[in-house]
Amino acid sequence: MEPAQDPRTIAVVGASLGGLRAVDALRRLGYAGRLVVIGAEPHMPYTRPPLTKKLLLGDGVAEHAQVALRVKPDPHDTEWVLGRDVVHCDLAARRLTLDDGTTVDFDGLVAATGVRSRRLPLEPDTASPSLPIRTLEDSVAVSERLRPDASVAIIGAGFIGCEVAAAARARGCRVAVVAVDEVPMQRPLGLQVGAELRRRHEAAGVVFHLGRGVASMAPEGGGTRLRLDDGTTLEADVVVEAVGSVPNVEWLAGNGLDLDDGVLCDGALRMGGIRACVAVGDVARFPNAILGGPPRRVEHWQIPGETAVHAAATLFADLGGAEDDGEPFGTLPTFWSDQQVASIRAFGAPGLADDVRVLEGDLAGDVAIGYLHEGALVGVVLLGLAKEQGRFLQQVQESLTLARA
Repeated sequence: MEPAQDPRTIAVVGASLGGLRAVDALRRLGYAGRLVVIGAEPHMPYTRPPLTKKLLLGDGVAEHAQVALRVKPDPHDTEWVLGRDVVHCDLAARRLTLDDGTTVDFDGLVAATGVRSRRLPLEPDTASPSLPIRTLEDSVAVSERLRPDASVAIIGAGFIGCEVAAAARARGCRVAVVAVDEVPMQRPLGLQVGAELRRRHEAAGVVFHLGRGVASMAPEGGGTRLRLDDGTTLEADVVVEAVGSVPNVEWLAGNGLDLDDGVLCDGALRMGGIRACVAVGDVARFPNAILGGPPRRVEHWQIPGETAVHAAATLFADLGGAEDDGEPFGTLPTFWSDQQVASIRAFGAPGLADDVRVLEGDLAGDVAIGYLHEGALVGVVLLGLAKEQGRFLQQVQESLTLARA
């Protein structure tokens, strides 16, 4: 193999969707230098939404091939270093240190390390492990335990918790969901829609313990005994924790970056405004030129791909490959959740709303719910109405355009 003519090295830390899309975008822009992708997991990039949906519904053993993302042929031979963590980054020296002591020097950097599952601050007990669900191995471990009539306790009533609950009920399990919130999916969807989704899940057999936290977990007769903060006890064969996420930023410590909630980026997705150092996906906290407001992290499937395209252009320009067009990054977030009892599609930023109202249909059936902020439509959530997605997406786009004018 002939060496690359471009002597520079770009390191991509994170080998999931955002890392892969950054590689694709850099090669498409014409970058012909060395590209090194370092991933903590042993797998080539794969997509995560099926981990809490399709893979949990199957009765076979889940495999990487079922969720693998296509890796395009690369004439410049991108290097994939898998099963290795980056433990430190020195931005001044432009050097990464891996958990095996090896180092990688770079000219450009893409941070694509995403998030990991948040865990409850309880005393660890290896005899009664609760299971997170973030990786392929996590999904396999949960799926193997979803046997008919097994009792499943899910801690957390967000999208992931409710998706796991729906899959477990479909597999014939007895399901209890524990959460500190008043209703399921309260934070992203609000009280009104959350209450309707609770009704639908309860009609399917899910039992909710809401407004309650977990005080302790302990082994009990081959399963786990949970004690809630009101004294209620639950016995479960399987316990799944779905209580949020934590950005993987520890490796960036010591560089003067704002790492309070992910890594703070400028409008071009540069970390701390540092040239040729960008962040993509769930780990990036960025200003959104479409939504406005303060920088935020957005954990939706579209974000790794869209941020990767913009960040790659920034990085390529910083390395002298092209002129920077100066356009700040902006996106209209979209997300979906299939929960057996409801097919949920959303556009915009429902979490910003100060007013929620039904736009079309009825909450008990197919319905479009509008989320308004200071009178402007900032988001729409659809329960059903799949064929109407384009119409409501356009409404949100037009409303946000007018609000920015």
